[in-house]
Amino acid sequence: MGDMIRGVRDRSAQKRRTRRAILAAALVMMRRGETPSMNAVAAAAEVSRRTAYLYFPTLEHLLTEAALEAVRTQVEAALDLVESDDVEVRLDTLVKAALDSSILSEVPLRTLVRITVERRLEEAKGSPPLDAPLRGGRRVEWIESALEPVRERLGEERFERLVSALAMVIGLEALLVLRDIRGLDQGAMEEVSRWATRALLRASLQDSE
Repeated sequence: MGDMIRGVRDRSAQKRRTRRAILAAALVMMRRGETPSMNAVAAAAEVSRRTAYLYFPTLEHLLTEAALEAVRTQVEAALDLVESDDVEVRLDTLVKAALDSSILSEVPLRTLVRITVERRLEEAKGSPPLDAPLRGGRRVEWIESALEPVRERLGEERFERLVSALAMVIGLEALLVLRDIRGLDQGAMEEVSRWATRALLRASLQDSE
């Protein structure tokens, strides 16, 4: 029985290592501004193409996971340290962590945006519709968690509206607008994003009174 348990653990550990190797290979390519193929990623990770597909059923799935993994780790580590129930403090932490991680992973994240846009352009030209990578799922979860102390006060409709509004001013899209269009540096981007999140929160709380 002991040998069987160790065998299961060994296989689980090997699977985690293989998955990490595939993600790391994809991320290296994306950081160079490339759009990697599954074949190229598999070769770089020293696994077969079939193995890569076992872990990631589509190329889009792989690239999405690779681009977002570093962001997820940094943001969730920051949020885990927040003990306050003050929603403004919680949002300030999320704004800073999301911005810092987006800057650190800016090249692969921009590559992911380009892939999404290219796919939509192909659809507009008549190609069969394809689901774009879901880039905002974790961000929505982080925002919902930050707002949890006022969820009941807001009510479900106002809560969901506020989550949607905050999703526009937190994360990669905020970075793209504030840097590319407004030409702001990191400090100014953080200040504007923090101001915007607080303004939206306070407006929503006022509406609920």
